Amino acid sequence: MTIALVLFVIAAIFIARSLKVVPQQHAWVVERLGKYHTTLTPGLSILVPFVDKVAYKHSLKEIPLDVPSQVCITRDNTQLQVDGILYFQVTDPMRASYGSSNYIVAVTQLAQTSLRSVIGKLELDKTFEERDIINAQVVQAIDEAALNWGVKVLRYEIKDLTPPKEILHAMQSQITAEREKRALIAASEGRRQEQINIATGEREAYIARSEGEKQSIINKAQGEAASITAVADATALAIERIAAAIRQPGGEQAVQLKVAERAVDAFGKVAADATTTLIVPNNMSEVSGLIASAMRMMQSGKAGLS
Repeated sequence: MTIALVLFVIAAIFIARSLKVVPQQHAWVVERLGKYHTTLTPGLSILVPFVDKVAYKHSLKEIPLDVPSQVCITRDNTQLQVDGILYFQVTDPMRASYGSSNYIVAVTQLAQTSLRSVIGKLELDKTFEERDIINAQVVQAIDEAALNWGVKVLRYEIKDLTPPKEILHAMQSQITAEREKRALIAASEGRRQEQINIATGEREAYIARSEGEKQSIINKAQGEAASITAVADATALAIERIAAAIRQPGGEQAVQLKVAERAVDAFGKVAADATTTLIVPNNMSEVSGLIASAMRMMQSGKAGLS
C-alpha cells in the first residue's frame, strides 16, 4: 500500500511537470538542459520531466509603460520637464528572453535618451507645436534597437511638457500681449469699417438728394412747358374763334363796338388816376379815327389770313 502511494505521488509529479497549459496571448520559453529548446504556444503542451523547464513566461498583449519624468534641454537652452507613456508588445519571445537581461528597463532607458535627443534639436515653441513629430521620432529610434530584444514599439505619447515658472510667466505675458494686439487690430478695423459705412451712406444720400432735385427740376420744367403750351393753344384757339366770329355777319360792327368800349374804359381809368394828366383831343372825331384805324388793321390782318 505504501509503495503504491509512493508510485502514485511520483506519477502525479511526472504528469504535473510534463503537462503544461499556456493561456491565450501568452508564450512560454522552454529550456532543455539549460539550452533554449522551444516556445510553447497557447494550449496544452507536453514536456520531458526533469529535462525540460519553463524558463520564461511572456505576455503577448500590448503593454503600456510609464516613462519616468526627466529634464530635457531644447535647442535654445531652455529646460523642459517631460514625461510620457510608451506602448510596446513582445513579438519574439525567444529574443525577449535572451536578447536583453531586462527588456523593460532597456526600452525605458532608450525612450528617455531618444526623447532628450529629439527635443534637443527643437526650439521651445516647436516642442509645443510638433508633439506628433516628437512622438514619431522617438518610436522610430526605439523600434530600431528593440528588434534585437524581441519587442515591437507601437507608439509613444508625451503626457506633459512643463517649462520653468519664469518661462511660463513669459509665455503668458506674450499670449496676453498677442491677444491685446488682436483686440486693438479688431477695434481699429471696426472703426475703419464704421467710417467707410458712414462715408458710403453720406455719398448715397447725396446722390439720392441730387437725383431728387434733378427730377424736381425736370418735372417743374415739364410743367412750365406744358403750361406755356396750354396757354398758347388756348390763345390760338381764342384767336381762331375771334377771327371766325368777325367773318360772321355783323362781326365787324361788334368788333368796332368792343374796341370803342375798350377805348372808353381806358380813358376812364386814366382819368380816375389823380396823378395822371389827361389831355383830351379837341376834336373827338380823332377818337373815331383811331377806332377806324384799328378796324382797318384788323381787316388787313383778316385779308392776310385768308
